Amino acid sequence: MMTPQAVGSLPKKRIALVAHDNKKQDLLEWARYNRGLLVEHDLYATGTTGTLLEDALSTSITKLQSGPLGGDQQIGAKIAEGLIDFVIFFWDPLEPQPHDPDVKALLRIAVVWNIPVACNRASADFMISSPLMSSSYERILPNFENHRQRFSGSGA
Repeated sequence: MMTPQAVGSLPKKRIALVAHDNKKQDLLEWARYNRGLLVEHDLYATGTTGTLLEDALSTSITKLQSGPLGGDQQIGAKIAEGLIDFVIFFWDPLEPQPHDPDVKALLRIAVVWNIPVACNRASADFMISSPLMSSSYERILPNFENHRQRFSGSGA
């Protein structure tokens, strides 16, 4: 059962920005083009991507660890805590990543918590140009009570 809850109900969104090495330039170009809108929101990014974006946008970004050093997991934790409204993750589908399990875990936790994810420039354009960017949005959260009760005795 899904229950509606006001998450990110203020017009100011909390946006996570991530890019694999071969996609950092694409994300930087996209972010520069959308700077006016992005700087109105709270921005989070993994290590190197965050430093590059901070310089390119001349704005403050909450920088986490580099992806391979745990940054993807940190963003996932923020999603689980209800601190991220959506993710822009320009990932490279043609290059093997040493931290691929972390990438999959981040994408998985975004789906678990019903967080929108843009994985390329086209989907990022659609997301950022949505009327929901400047209005409240009631994201429907899954009700995990049955899951919690089922596993509460397992020690997990």
